Amino acid sequence: MPTIYCEIGRLARGGKNMKKKEIPKEVEENLYPGEQILYSLKKKLSLEARPKYLIVTDRRVIYLDLKILGRYDFIDIPYEKLEQVSFHKGPVASEFVLKSEEGRIINLTWMEREEAKSALKAIQDSLNAIAVEPVSIQKKKGLLGEDLLLKKPPELVSRTLPMTRVIEEKKVKAEEGPAEKLKKLKELYDAGVINEQEYEEKRKKLLEQL
Repeated sequence: MPTIYCEIGRLARGGKNMKKKEIPKEVEENLYPGEQILYSLKKKLSLEARPKYLIVTDRRVIYLDLKILGRYDFIDIPYEKLEQVSFHKGPVASEFVLKSEEGRIINLTWMEREEAKSALKAIQDSLNAIAVEPVSIQKKKGLLGEDLLLKKPPELVSRTLPMTRVIEEKKVKAEEGPAEKLKKLKELYDAGVINEQEYEEKRKKLLEQL
C-alpha cells in the first residue's frame, strides 16, 4: 500500500482562524472576501511530487492538485451545485467522491475513514445551514468494506443572507419551529423551487408537528 502523509486542520470553535501554514497560497488567493475555511486536508502519496488538498469552506468544497513548475488544478463546487458526496472503503483501497449537478467530479483515493468522516461532517454542517430539512449521512458496512453517502435534498437552496453569516445563523435555524418552516416552505413553492406535490407532502409533515 502506498505511503500517505496527511495533515488535517479544522476551524476551532469560537471563530479562531486556522493556521496559515495549513492553507496553501493557491487557495488563499482564490477565496472570496469573508469566506471561512472549516476543514483542510493535505494528502501526499509517497510516489507523488506535490500534495493534494481538500478544502471545505462555508460556501463550497475546493480540490487543489499542486503540480511541478508552479502549475496546479483548482476545482470548486458551491453547495448550491453539490449533488452528493460518497466514500467507499474496500479491503485494500478507498475512494472519496464529490459530484456536482453538472456532472463535475472530485475524486480522492486512499483517504482514511476518519478523514472522510471529518470532511463529510464539515460538508453536512454547511449544507444544513442552508437546507429546509436536515441533511443526513447514510452508512452501510459490509464484510469487505464500508460506505458513507451524503446526498443533497432537491429543495436545498441558498439563503438570501450573506454567505459569511450562514454558519453563524445555523444555531438560530436549528431552533425554528414548524410554523416558521411552513412559511419558508411556502416561499420556496411560490418561487418555483419546489413543485406542488413536493410542497403538499412537506406541508403535511410540518402540520403534524404543530
